[in-house]
Amino acid sequence: MNAATIISAATLAAMHIVGLAMLLGLWRLLRGPTVPDRILALDAMFICAIAELMLFGMFMDTPVYFEAALIIAMLGFVGTVVLSKYVIRRDIVE
Repeated sequence: MNAATIISAATLAAMHIVGLAMLLGLWRLLRGPTVPDRILALDAMFICAIAELMLFGMFMDTPVYFEAALIIAMLGFVGTVVLSKYVIRRDIVE
């Protein structure tokens, strides 16, 4: 076995583990007992989506997925801040 095969197999295994984490986050998003639990689950799913795109970009050896992960990171941050602000104040615009 050469190093490229080992790295490819490890990347594929990590993609499966992150996919399982996304499924668990989806379960918490749907069944979360409170709204903050659901917001945290959505934020965790954003992070898992970023990790999945980064791993897929490494697996396919192309930089396009890294740019998509950066866009999702920005949208995920803004979305989490807006949802948290809405839960605290019940108003988004100041």
